[in-house]
Amino acid sequence: MSENIVHCVKLKQDLPALDSPPIPGPLGKKIHEQVSAEAWKMFEEHFIMVTNELRLDLMDDSTNQIFFDQIDQFLFKDTAKPPEGYVPPSE
Repeated sequence: MSENIVHCVKLKQDLPALDSPPIPGPLGKKIHEQVSAEAWKMFEEHFIMVTNELRLDLMDDSTNQIFFDQIDQFLFKDTAKPPEGYVPPSE
């Protein structure tokens, strides 16, 4: 884990940053500068759930747009919701 600290836009706290941008390009740079490693891990778990529930094909280019939309909604706008009909696993 990085020794750098960011003020995480998702968790609203100063927390350890990611070691490097998680994806290439300007969005990856924005995530690296504004999202903590903890929030990124939360996003990864969220996107795994979305991928499974919507039965997304990760090799299909249309999945990329869903991925980028979910990043924006989950990390920056806090508007991400589980897919319709999602039932969380019982604990």
